[in-house]
Amino acid sequence: MAASKPVEPQSGSSLPRWQLALLIGTPIVLGVGAVYLWNRSKTKDSPGKRNGERTTPEGSASPVQGQDGGDSLDGWLGWSRGTSPLDRAQGAKNKGNKYFKAGKYEQAIQCYTEAIGLCPRDNQTDLSTFYQNRAAAYEQQMMWTEVVQDCTQAVEMNPRYIKALFRRAKALERLDNKKECLEDVTAVCILEAFQNQQSMLLADKVLKLLGKEKAKDKYKNRDPLMPSPQFIKSYFSSFTDDIISQPLQKGEKKDEDKDNEGEAAEVTESSGYLKAKQYMEEENYDKIISECTKEVDSGGRYTAEALLLRATFYLLIGNATGAQPDLDRVINMEDANIKLRANALIKRGSMYMQQQQPMMSTQDFNMAAEIDTRNADVYHHRGQLKILLDQVEEAVGDFDECILLRPDSALAQAQKCFALYRQAYTGNSQSQVQTAMDGFEDVIRRFPKCAEGYALYAQALTDQQQFGKADQMYNKCIDLEPDNATTYVHKGLLQLQWKQDLDLGLDLISKAIEIDNKCDFAYETMGTIEVQRGNLDKAIDMFNKAINLAKSEMEMAHLYSLCDAAYAQTEVARKYGLKPPTL
Repeated sequence: MAASKPVEPQSGSSLPRWQLALLIGTPIVLGVGAVYLWNRSKTKDSPGKRNGERTTPEGSASPVQGQDGGDSLDGWLGWSRGTSPLDRAQGAKNKGNKYFKAGKYEQAIQCYTEAIGLCPRDNQTDLSTFYQNRAAAYEQQMMWTEVVQDCTQAVEMNPRYIKALFRRAKALERLDNKKECLEDVTAVCILEAFQNQQSMLLADKVLKLLGKEKAKDKYKNRDPLMPSPQFIKSYFSSFTDDIISQPLQKGEKKDEDKDNEGEAAEVTESSGYLKAKQYMEEENYDKIISECTKEVDSGGRYTAEALLLRATFYLLIGNATGAQPDLDRVINMEDANIKLRANALIKRGSMYMQQQQPMMSTQDFNMAAEIDTRNADVYHHRGQLKILLDQVEEAVGDFDECILLRPDSALAQAQKCFALYRQAYTGNSQSQVQTAMDGFEDVIRRFPKCAEGYALYAQALTDQQQFGKADQMYNKCIDLEPDNATTYVHKGLLQLQWKQDLDLGLDLISKAIEIDNKCDFAYETMGTIEVQRGNLDKAIDMFNKAINLAKSEMEMAHLYSLCDAAYAQTEVARKYGLKPPTL
């Protein structure tokens, strides 16, 4: 599975990536980018708040304001002894709380309504509590519109009322108002300093839903965009048994024409596929799909190759819908070269993984291994799939098989070391970590021209806080591949963690964009940093640029999540004056 960024396992312990656009903390580099520390509360759950669950109803507004409690549920003793309107309102509220605890929500609503009517208008804190309690009773009856209305009243009187904001967020979700739901839950996350699992889970859920909805519409109607030449060459370099990526052979023609050199030029000119291969060598990528179409439409002798090459470029421009029929045809051509069919299976399997269909992806890779047992590419790319699925032992086995078939495969050697490092790091085994690090040293010694080896080693060194040496490894990458924009992004992130040098980090990421203005990873990272600096408008602009460059619907959905998280934060700042601390 060729990718523009190193693979990152799907782990339940890792932060949802939307939090990059919200969380504050110390930047560290883990795997493919900047991930921010999230200091969860270590306190034990109290009886009234277990796993972040909010108990209802209550007697006062959220203590975030530093207000007194007043949550007494002493029946309606206050009712009988109080003579002021506020005392009578508190008594009605306490009676409502009794009914609420007993599950008598209609009666509770009547009591809370009475409390609202009795409470003097200038007692805003108490009045906001009565509205919030009535909203809690409406919530039990699934009267979502009424919940929103009462919570809105409570928040207008007390803009930082956590319970009212969160209850309104949940009701807005039920009403399918994801945008306003996100704004409310973002405010709650900031007020709680990202310490409550319940509110963060809701934010994550809503951001994913919004991202998927927007990406589905945008991706379907997007204009095809050819990636940069550097990206395309990097993609094809990840294959060694791929016929279509091999250089055009001079005088390439049918076997029966080999003794007639006069026909060679004629065959080449009449073949759309061979013309497409020529365009590949000239890096004239925009003409390849049309030339392959000519070969396919004419039923030429390179039809299978043309289908595969056309499908590959459809995938590169993000047109999976166009790619799949071509891949299907090649896979089902039993008389086609086995290498072509195996390569088509690898690419379709990678496409399925991008579409979050891991079972179908695995089936394709397994089928490729069955039909072409000695194809090193199958094991190499399946190994990357296994890392994504967090099946590290199986990934190592695939990399070993690839290395057995191609001992000179520096890329497989480096990725095997990275898989072993991941396994040791997550398993907290220092001895195995050291073994993996020694493996990286061996790889860069034996393959000094493998930029990927230095890059993956640098990420492991950064994890181990060996920043100086990691910087040296990134410099080696740049020496070998000066046009690789991704390396500059990683080096920029390293400066942020190592020296807290924001200016240098941003300069390096800007350099990445200068090298490759289609590097979505650079725009995404720049956006994330601008969020941390509090430059939300600029962050949104960066995320939108990355969205327009996304190579899959899944990647686009993730970028929309980051953009929506940043936009929600601008709305929360405007409405409530709430901002997380910035870098």
